[in-house]
Amino acid sequence: MPRDALLLLSRLLLAALFVPSGFHALTDIAGTSGYFAGLGLPLPTLAAWAAGLFELIAGLLILVGLKTPIVALLLAAFCIAAGFIGHYGQGGDDPTLAFMHSQMLMKDIAISGGFLALARAGAGAYSIDGRILRIGAETT
Repeated sequence: MPRDALLLLSRLLLAALFVPSGFHALTDIAGTSGYFAGLGLPLPTLAAWAAGLFELIAGLLILVGLKTPIVALLLAAFCIAAGFIGHYGQGGDDPTLAFMHSQMLMKDIAISGGFLALARAGAGAYSIDGRILRIGAETT
């Protein structure tokens, strides 16, 4: 598969996590802030709004390929932070729950690796970033 098609597929798959998650967080602020309160986060309602907006907007930017390197780096950092805040050491004495949280942490770390690769590779030709580069090359 050509490079640009793979980059498009990568962006679609990564955005498929964040756009619905952000939308869900924003349409269920009470549930999201309750989850954040259970983690001991300060200002859980504000955190719920911030996380939901960030996930939705950043996911859409990745989807269309706009400012991809910057957004991908921000999402990589978000994944690491969210993984450690939400999953590290969670599960208590329940081995099944502890295992599930450790797997979720590793998933978040792996997703951050995908975002780091996307930040380095760029969005590819099938993106707004790619279109901007083509227009810039045509005018010089």
